[in-house]
Amino acid sequence: MGTISAYETAAEKRYRVRYRQPDHSQTDKRGFKTKRSAQLFLASTGVSKSRGEYIEESAALATIGALGRTWLSSQTHLKPSAYEPIEIAWRLYVAPRWGAAEIGRIQHSEVQTWVSQLGAGTAITLHPSPGARSATHIIRAYGVLAAILDVEVKDRRILVNSARGVTLPRKKKKPHTYLSHEQVDLLATSATTHGTVILTLAYTGLRWGEVTGLRVRDVDLVRRRLAVRENAVRVGGKILLGTPKSHEARTVPFPPFLTERLALLCADKTPTRSCSATGYRTSARRRLGTAGWSTPSNVPGRSIRPSHASRPTTSGTPPRAWPCPPARTSKRYSGCSATPRPRGPSTCTRTSSTTIWTASQWPSIRPG
Repeated sequence: MGTISAYETAAEKRYRVRYRQPDHSQTDKRGFKTKRSAQLFLASTGVSKSRGEYIEESAALATIGALGRTWLSSQTHLKPSAYEPIEIAWRLYVAPRWGAAEIGRIQHSEVQTWVSQLGAGTAITLHPSPGARSATHIIRAYGVLAAILDVEVKDRRILVNSARGVTLPRKKKKPHTYLSHEQVDLLATSATTHGTVILTLAYTGLRWGEVTGLRVRDVDLVRRRLAVRENAVRVGGKILLGTPKSHEARTVPFPPFLTERLALLCADKTPTRSCSATGYRTSARRRLGTAGWSTPSNVPGRSIRPSHASRPTTSGTPPRAWPCPPARTSKRYSGCSATPRPRGPSTCTRTSSTTIWTASQWPSIRPG
């Protein structure tokens, strides 16, 4: 169990408690003014060990700075696009404020104050632009701190995570912008050599990175299918190839009028070559202003993909009857889940009696 012994100091008598930790190593704690307080400590230590709740006092002296670097190095399983914002949040927001803080001394109220200061622009940060941080940045920075402390709870360094339960700011929903067929037509025309990419985004529902990751071998012109196997993201100014979102490969149908355009895009290329031309994303953003909008920010590039799902919705067609379902498996996408796709040629044709987009709604742009 343990022993209690008295010792003399310059002022008065004190008591020392010697006991064994769960790993059977011996340690002690001194400085008890009464034998009663020493006995209570020894008894509580025995109870916590029997319940599996024992925490070594010196373990709580570890700092967020040391533990945070270890935690960050364990996040390499994340995709580069997911890892980069976490690393930035740690470096700019968490480390400057909590790097020297001992995990056992962090108070819930301190974390709440820090979150409020980030929102007010008065927190200690290394961000080059001072000022209030957005809800997204605040939630991400808080998530890093809370995740580090979660690990230390599991490692039995601290009993509870004092960061949990903090009131966080709410993200503001941005208004959605959906492009009509005429706007997509105008945008694709303005994009000249990149028009096929714009139309592919608008009429298949693929993401920017998924279109960038398409290779010639992924385009099935006979069955009118696009095989989505890779996703290209920009991280630190570099384009990196990885797996699609949720690591799920899938096939997506495309409308007939894209067949010849995609054939021209893939012509004279090896199967492993990229389908899209370089710089098309920058070109598309620049062309937004040329296509009739005052500034490109009025119609962000992300508006092209949601427009794919908005067209059949506005026409009153039930989501499960869409001939070209959106490239998404989540039910949160326009309130539907991805419709099972047939194994034969795509049924998304203009001449079908059940087509969603009538002949007058299809883009006027034609191959050739």
